[in-house]
Amino acid sequence: MKKKAGSEAGGNVEVRPDSKILDGIKLFRIKSWNRALNEFLSKDTSDFSNDEKMELAYYLGLCYTKLEKYDEALSYLEQVVTGAGDVLRIYQCRMTLAYIYVITKRIKMAEYELKRLQSAGLESAILYNTLAYAAWIQKQNKNAIELYEKTLEIDSANATAMNSMGFILADTGTDIMRALRLCRKAVDAKPDSAAYLDSLGWAYYKSGEQLEARTWLRRALDIAPDEAEIQRHFKVVTGESL
Repeated sequence: MKKKAGSEAGGNVEVRPDSKILDGIKLFRIKSWNRALNEFLSKDTSDFSNDEKMELAYYLGLCYTKLEKYDEALSYLEQVVTGAGDVLRIYQCRMTLAYIYVITKRIKMAEYELKRLQSAGLESAILYNTLAYAAWIQKQNKNAIELYEKTLEIDSANATAMNSMGFILADTGTDIMRALRLCRKAVDAKPDSAAYLDSLGWAYYKSGEQLEARTWLRRALDIAPDEAEIQRHFKVVTGESL
């Protein structure tokens, strides 16, 4: 199962027209991460209010996250979490912190951030998806399935949850028929996702349908030929080395 937990981290951000860092925010919004970062770092903050410093730290943290410079991102995001008063911004930063902790294999720290949000009543499909992924990484398959169920209670069309839960149900042999239904729905939603095609192929393999498994895994490989997990699944199903 391949998915970026928290791929929506640092998603929608509000642009204030009076912001002292407006030029950098505009660059951020057009996904020019390096240029935005350089613009933010060039600012003299000596006349910034505390709120303005927190806004700058917020965007610096997001830029470093987008550029996969996670240690730098953590430093700025933690400043916002401890120093900002905006509940939505703190929520976004905790979600981004959790994403970074999952990516960098600090799972317990990710769970800490997510459970802080959960206890505050800030539940969302993204939160449960990330918690579920953290559980799966730790081989807590039953817990992961329950958390993906919660995601689907909030967002019944969530393709990430459908794909991920379908993969786990198939891989563990828990419920092959439901796994196939979920994986098919995920592929219908995102037919060009190599990860979703791989999950569907693996579910067919687990159901004993070798031809279907080979077909879907071949499609996944055509899209992502260098993905090690897809290569492994294809070799298991076909016996062919790539």
